[in-house]
Amino acid sequence: MNAAIVNLRKELHQHPELSGEESNTAQRIKHFITTHHAPTRFINNVGGHGLVAVYEYANPGTSVTIRCELDALPIVESNTFSHQSHVGGISHKCGHDGHMAIVAGLIFWIKKQNFTSGKIVLLFQPAEETGKGAYEVMNDERFKALHSDYIFALHNIPGQPLHSIITTLPGFSAEVQSFALYLKGKESHAAEPEHGINPATAMAQIVNAISQLNVPEPTKDDFAILTPVHITMGEKAYGISPGKGELHYTLRTWNGDIMNKVKQHLHEVITTTCRSHNLEYTIDWFEYFPASINDPLSVEYIKEVAQASGYQIVERPYPFKFGEDFGWFSKEYNTAMFGLGAGTHSPALHHADYDFPNEIIETGIKMFAALIERAMANAEEQ
Repeated sequence: MNAAIVNLRKELHQHPELSGEESNTAQRIKHFITTHHAPTRFINNVGGHGLVAVYEYANPGTSVTIRCELDALPIVESNTFSHQSHVGGISHKCGHDGHMAIVAGLIFWIKKQNFTSGKIVLLFQPAEETGKGAYEVMNDERFKALHSDYIFALHNIPGQPLHSIITTLPGFSAEVQSFALYLKGKESHAAEPEHGINPATAMAQIVNAISQLNVPEPTKDDFAILTPVHITMGEKAYGISPGKGELHYTLRTWNGDIMNKVKQHLHEVITTTCRSHNLEYTIDWFEYFPASINDPLSVEYIKEVAQASGYQIVERPYPFKFGEDFGWFSKEYNTAMFGLGAGTHSPALHHADYDFPNEIIETGIKMFAALIERAMANAEEQ
């Protein structure tokens, strides 16, 4: 394995940046690429701090984009290895450092190729963890002008065999939407709650009603998980009957149609309950991750190249339950995301002791390289 790529991964791990703050990370990537194989051109500050390296060939042809993520998480790292995070409270616990190393590492393969048409686009996308980055990139006119025919991405998957390739149809990841419900009643003395409007009973009814909307079986088309993540009401002041409360939830479905139906039911539950308890309310919706829908032909390419390379293929019967803002791209482009097994004994994503396994960097590079070749060959066949 190329030592420079592994060293880049460790350097990125040591210097993580949160979503929307990845300017130094982008500069590290740019320096690495410029040093080892400069592209035809860079496009800077795409969708925020995003970086695009474009390798463009003499004649018009297929445009293949390979995407990875720049951002880290607000998690305190518990690992004590030599490349541990140097930034307090921030670390790469989703493996984006490894994903960046894979995509940047493609330049050594690109350097050896003799393509005469089309272009290869390496996209280092910002702000994936907040669900905003892909949307901003996709709406950047400079990215639109690249006219990507295919966009591929991967995500490492702890718990799956090392080097295995995980495919899913119709989508890779769930539709995710979070919301906060703010309830406003009337504060009163705790000895005279009848003179106020305490939201406690309404909150209990809403929580119970929302729990009835869960369809936890992932094989069902109307799969839905509604998870309460934060509840607050009043203060630790025992002489006061509170007049305000908050409920925070995250919702997950397999597609937008089911998500819209769930949201409609939610509004009905909230409106009816608040009206019966004389409560005012507002709902704030945020952190939206569209379902990542995989293009069937692109998934076939993934299977073809994985089989040709001798990698174990794991075909999941349904998507992953986590959110991935790659779904924004699938609304406009032929896209496919696949999983890359990070080992059955790897700590889980977003855990304090997780670390991206260097062993699978080469696997990711080989997969992307073969996918670029396959997509280019398909254009010639047509």
